[in-house]
Amino acid sequence: MKNLPQKVRSRKLNSRVDLTAMVSVSFLLIIFFMVVGELSKPKIMDLSLPDNEWTGTGNYSCYKGVENRIITIMLDENDEIIMHKSIFDYPEIAPKKIEFGSNGIRKELKKIQTSILNYSASMGKPNRGAIVIVKPSKKSNFKNLVDILDEIAIAGIDTYSIVNDFSLEEEKLLASN
Repeated sequence: MKNLPQKVRSRKLNSRVDLTAMVSVSFLLIIFFMVVGELSKPKIMDLSLPDNEWTGTGNYSCYKGVENRIITIMLDENDEIIMHKSIFDYPEIAPKKIEFGSNGIRKELKKIQTSILNYSASMGKPNRGAIVIVKPSKKSNFKNLVDILDEIAIAGIDTYSIVNDFSLEEEKLLASN
């Protein structure tokens, strides 16, 4: 017999793939998207407004039957706050200057909020707290507006509005200070 050429058998190589780099990149991508997702969430404060039951009374717009729940805070230059309770023509608490901080506006807002909540509960309408109207003047700064919104949130007042509409009497009061 003739020597037949023998078949050359190829040697099978180990087909193992190293996935270490792929796993590392995958974990980095997962971490990246988790961080981006967390940082892209908006950091906002909830704004609760009263129902649409507003009526006009003269130069003022006030909520039906709840004039005793309204607190008006006017912001002026040099970190000054002027506060009064109820509508300006018939204030329950006369307009007065008050300071920022825990012994100033925060203490006053908490005291008024507690008294309004107690009164509302005694009238059979629980959880009806104060309604704050914030009126920043053209001379006030944005920091004061943010500070007063923080104080309102700390005092536990849910219903507030930011208005830049001043009556003539309020403008005179700000100008005299």
